[in-house]
Amino acid sequence: MPALSATSKGAATRDAILDHAYAIACSAGLEGLSIGALAHAVGMSKSGVFAHFGSREDLQLAVLETAAQRFVSHVFQPAVRRPRGLARLRAVIEQWFDWVRHEDDGGCLFLAAVSEYDDRPGPQRDLLLRQDRQWRQALAKAVSLAIEEGELRPDIDVEQLVFEIYALPLLVHHDAGLYGYEAARSRGIRAFERLIEAAALP
Repeated sequence: MPALSATSKGAATRDAILDHAYAIACSAGLEGLSIGALAHAVGMSKSGVFAHFGSREDLQLAVLETAAQRFVSHVFQPAVRRPRGLARLRAVIEQWFDWVRHEDDGGCLFLAAVSEYDDRPGPQRDLLLRQDRQWRQALAKAVSLAIEEGELRPDIDVEQLVFEIYALPLLVHHDAGLYGYEAARSRGIRAFERLIEAAALP
């Protein structure tokens, strides 16, 4: 097997650091992510971590980007393989409900980050806003395709329906920790189907 190049080794090390940083941030939040704790977790010096990320802020932004890539891979990429229309929209919601399980990583990084940065202007908040808008746009696209397929009424307020659909994974996440995931998911699915029923063609 050929030896890895210095560039490949650097990328692999950076990915390993981000894996550990993501795990820490899921439990402690982005503000709980310290270079010292991360360096200890990956068995590196602080200067070694700083060689890959010029600042704690750069590290936080990279973790948010990593989280977004994982979210898109888990929620939206499987859904686009489904037929356009309600089948695809349902797949998005089912995958999103599955995402909120967080059995292995301690919690949803995005919900924690929004709580941390919703009233704190800066690059972290700006990135969160861009990511959030992209996901709402993806939901709006799925709703619009369902309209084009004749499965939803053409006169529905797409933005309002997206708002209501988007609220469901947030509430499922909230209830899953307090009352159990399966019960929360079941209620989330029922709530989603009621929204679709109200928006469907007669």
